[in-house]
Amino acid sequence: MLEHGGRLQRAVREYGIAREQWLDLSSGIAPWPFAIPAIAQAAWARLPESEDGLEQAARHYYGATQLLPVAGSQAAIQALPHLRAAGRVGVLTPCYAEHPYAWQRAGHQLIELAEDDVEQVLDSLDVLVVVNPNNPSGRLFMREQLLVWHARLARRGAWLVIDEAFIDTSPAQSVVDCAERPGLIVLRSFGKFFGLAGVRLGFAMAEPSLLARLAELLGPWTVPGPTRVLGQACLNDSAAQLAQTVRCAQASQRLATVLDDAGLSATGGCELFQYLRFEQARHLHAFLARRGILVRLFEHPAALRFGLPACAAEEQRLAQALADYQKESA
Repeated sequence: MLEHGGRLQRAVREYGIAREQWLDLSSGIAPWPFAIPAIAQAAWARLPESEDGLEQAARHYYGATQLLPVAGSQAAIQALPHLRAAGRVGVLTPCYAEHPYAWQRAGHQLIELAEDDVEQVLDSLDVLVVVNPNNPSGRLFMREQLLVWHARLARRGAWLVIDEAFIDTSPAQSVVDCAERPGLIVLRSFGKFFGLAGVRLGFAMAEPSLLARLAELLGPWTVPGPTRVLGQACLNDSAAQLAQTVRCAQASQRLATVLDDAGLSATGGCELFQYLRFEQARHLHAFLARRGILVRLFEHPAALRFGLPACAAEEQRLAQALADYQKESA
């Protein structure tokens, strides 16, 4: 399986530090989970049913007219490559590694692209995959640019797949309201912004015929009843959503300041993480881990992604460790 953040138990074993002593900044998940609502026994006892309120709440929250709940956007990422014949798939990299992995594993020809490559090769692609904001770099593509790319692809029956897992705090750049257009597929993650990745909930938005094919491939009951209850409650809680948006933006800016003060200015990021391209990324990753701070290491290019500290004490702990690193490296 591919490498991901959030593998704290492995770090516990590797570094011999008790789990409760770790500061886990390895994933881009908001560290303030929404409140868990009361879940009736029937949600556990009965098979889940669609249109129980979850779809309505999601359509309102995302501004979508058609959507399909899935067991985390990961489920759709793995399934989509099986919904069209093998072809040329361009993926803007670096990005969430499950995208290129899924398309290549399904027999498609993978073309890894830098942003400047897109215009040159777009008309030869069957699918273009964009993560927006990008994970791990945080690069945010403007909505207008994405819709221009989609129009060129759609004229030939090609697809534009946009993973908007981290866009909840920047909704103006989302294209979800256009997802009924043929060949435009938008994926949204519930767990990251709402801080509840463990419930495994996401949504796919696309034209109805494609959503029907995706639902058929995934099979029935993909989202458990308790998850449906929880998701509906969070998607309807507009006051908590506003508070989360403000909290994430402020924490991300403070994190950027912590890095800058340590002489490690972020090279990218968004409201849920900061990204640092750094030749000595592996060394810094190990240095922090030995102090019980886990961040996400990337090899190509060498980089680190820092999730949001949840409080001032965690920010100070990271700042002190980075200051110690700079002293040791001087």
